[in-house]
Amino acid sequence: MAKDVEVGGEFQAKDYHDPPPAPLVDGEELTKWSFYRAVIAEFIATLLFLYITVLTVIGYKSQVDPDKGSDECGGVGILGIAWAFGGMIFILVYCTAGISGGHINPAVTFGLFLARKVSLVRAIFYMAAQCLGAICGCGLVKAFQKSYYNKYGGGANSLADGYSTGTGFAAEIIGTFVLVYTVFSATDPKRNARDSHIPVLAPLPIGFAVFMVHLATIPITGTGINPARSFGAAVIYNQDKPWDDHWMFWVGPFIGAAIAAIYHQFILRAAAVKALGSFRSSSAM
Repeated sequence: MAKDVEVGGEFQAKDYHDPPPAPLVDGEELTKWSFYRAVIAEFIATLLFLYITVLTVIGYKSQVDPDKGSDECGGVGILGIAWAFGGMIFILVYCTAGISGGHINPAVTFGLFLARKVSLVRAIFYMAAQCLGAICGCGLVKAFQKSYYNKYGGGANSLADGYSTGTGFAAEIIGTFVLVYTVFSATDPKRNARDSHIPVLAPLPIGFAVFMVHLATIPITGTGINPARSFGAAVIYNQDKPWDDHWMFWVGPFIGAAIAAIYHQFILRAAAVKALGSFRSSSAM
């Protein structure tokens, strides 16, 4: 890892070397407590994420319900819902980053897997824990407020009226690209080594990315960009409309995450050029 040294009042970074890629299959992980601790952290974080955010969505819809004589301009509004999602991601990534990496999202895990930041074993266990945590989080909301949960849609994602399937699909791809690209940039070890004299709190830009994407896409799809979030709400709410549209909340985020991983690793970090240069050097010997 590079360290900064101060020379003539200016910071200069020492040579940096990329960490080795994670093995595709690492069975040894299954023998370590730290691995299961990380999986549990992902489960709990996703549970809390869905519990707080779905409660916020249902509370807002209750506050503006015309059948209750409520003010349509009342409640937290879309801005408040976006803050709830972005704020919870900021909090939970901050709390779990040192334990599991703070993924809380199968699309993030998938992108990091494609970039060889996590093994296939860890990726599968993380995704399963995230989906199970999302189901439990939504289940808690329904258990405590069943009538409100059923009446106000359970926070389930679906394509809004007036938008085409292509528009919703594109919104999920682009929104997830923004999120996963931000994750790569905020956690880039080379950037941290180069700018170590500038304190950067990685969860902050990640939370802001979630906030901004929600502002843009809540009117279109209710904002998925997290397959576990969409899956948990669909399972507990269990109505036809969310299930009919559910495919786009998996396929779209995974495509967006893949594009972000390719863009960051092979264009910004020039992994392909480095690999070609290494191959040519070894061939010339």
